Amino acid sequence: EAEHRAAREGVILMDMSFMSKFLVEGRDAGRVLNFISANHVDGPAGMITYTQWLDEAGKLQADLTVAKLDDERYWVVASDTVHRHVETWMKRAVGDSHAFVADQTSGYGQLNIQGPRSRELLQSLTSADLSNAAFPYRAAAEIDLGFARVLCIRITYLGELGYELYIPAEQTAHVYERLVEAGERFGLVHAGLKALASLRMEKAYRDYGHDIDNTDTVLEAGLGFAVDLKKPGGFLGKDAVLAQKAA
Repeated sequence: EAEHRAAREGVILMDMSFMSKFLVEGRDAGRVLNFISANHVDGPAGMITYTQWLDEAGKLQADLTVAKLDDERYWVVASDTVHRHVETWMKRAVGDSHAFVADQTSGYGQLNIQGPRSRELLQSLTSADLSNAAFPYRAAAEIDLGFARVLCIRITYLGELGYELYIPAEQTAHVYERLVEAGERFGLVHAGLKALASLRMEKAYRDYGHDIDNTDTVLEAGLGFAVDLKKPGGFLGKDAVLAQKAA
């Protein structure tokens, strides 16, 4: 309860380094990822997109985020439970396209700073402008934090202002120590996965493997808002989604 309250009223730190992380690079990386993603993930650079990956029947194969770092580099993050499935799904989709999937899971730590005071805390540690105008919701950019260069993404799985920090593994402990030291002024609280579960359920955010899985369609799961039926080139499973929608 204390962790949950801190996320809603103050600021929390969560170690999410177990998450599956992939760097997808190449001339065709955007096209490949956009085809297997129901949402439009190949928009402007420096943006993260929440999306589902569907099969031909419109059933959910993955529920994850894709961040476009630049025209030929994408950062894909999924839960630990679907690590190999997501990796295999991407590699099968690549075929002979110019796209390369590299598993970065062990190479990067992930610390999530979440809650109404998260911006204040992070801003005290970086020279990057984290104001709402300069760093809006869904922004993704590399920032300095202590002696580290960190991929900072403004996204939340809790429904509060928050940031995910992807840090080279050898610098993660250093960044953690800086966050904890600076966090004392802001009442930083460490939070765990039980708090995460209650926070995300309170916002009706889905969890693949608990609320949704590969027996559900994207519409049955109430995730139609994350599907872009108008994006050019369509996507895998689009016909099934349209058919179910029509019915």
